[in-house]
Amino acid sequence: MSRPLIGVTGRRFRLGLVAGHDHRYAGRCADSYMADFATRIARAGGVPVYLSYDAAPADAADWLSGVVITGGQDVHPARWGGDTAVVRDVDPRTDPMAHDPERDAYEIALVREAVRRGTPVLGVCRGMQIVNVALGGTLVADLPPGAVRHLSPESAPSDGTPDHVVTFEPGSIAAELFGARAVTNSWHHQAVDRCGAGLLVTGRTSDGVAEAVELADAPLLAVQWHPEWMASTDPALTWIVRVSARHLARTTTIDHEEQVRT
Repeated sequence: MSRPLIGVTGRRFRLGLVAGHDHRYAGRCADSYMADFATRIARAGGVPVYLSYDAAPADAADWLSGVVITGGQDVHPARWGGDTAVVRDVDPRTDPMAHDPERDAYEIALVREAVRRGTPVLGVCRGMQIVNVALGGTLVADLPPGAVRHLSPESAPSDGTPDHVVTFEPGSIAAELFGARAVTNSWHHQAVDRCGAGLLVTGRTSDGVAEAVELADAPLLAVQWHPEWMASTDPALTWIVRVSARHLARTTTIDHEEQVRT
């Protein structure tokens, strides 16, 4: 059996942002992706492939066995009914932390296509918020300071700090992977508010912030922390490889049976 092909999303920016790059190419764009995802997916037995905005979701999904929606800048508030006054008039190609409508549109379409097909999805940080928005949910625009630090000053990789304990719902995918609770890293200032259609919150910190969501009866898990930047091995990335391998085996069997019938 072939190893599962797992698509990983990323950002697009102008080469002029890269120190030391030839200035003659400064206006051209490059796609960037966190290599830690690729390294850990490959280590778990998957084949990571990076998805550009040009890889049409329906066409990409014909080949992919799983999808990882990664972290990054805030989702544009127009996508979920938030206050658009916070949006800066900045080209996201020259500022990777500026709102990027093209990225939002791509990842939302990718999530919807994957859910429609039953393709496994792992959302990470911003990716959890994208999953929620793609299914019609809303976000908390800016978490207030409190006893739990969600925007940690720690550098990656990190296994988090003792105040950031996530408690998981019994019977959930997250509880199966992490047990009743886990300390995780945290680098976010927004969070899931109202859940999108079918989504269930299966992990929270003590202040009530949603840290894990799942889709009932579907291979979808989204977490608010960064499993690729946990200092120790995080089972979320081994999970996406495992369920993607099952999806590949199932779809391969179906394709073979259809060929036999024809």
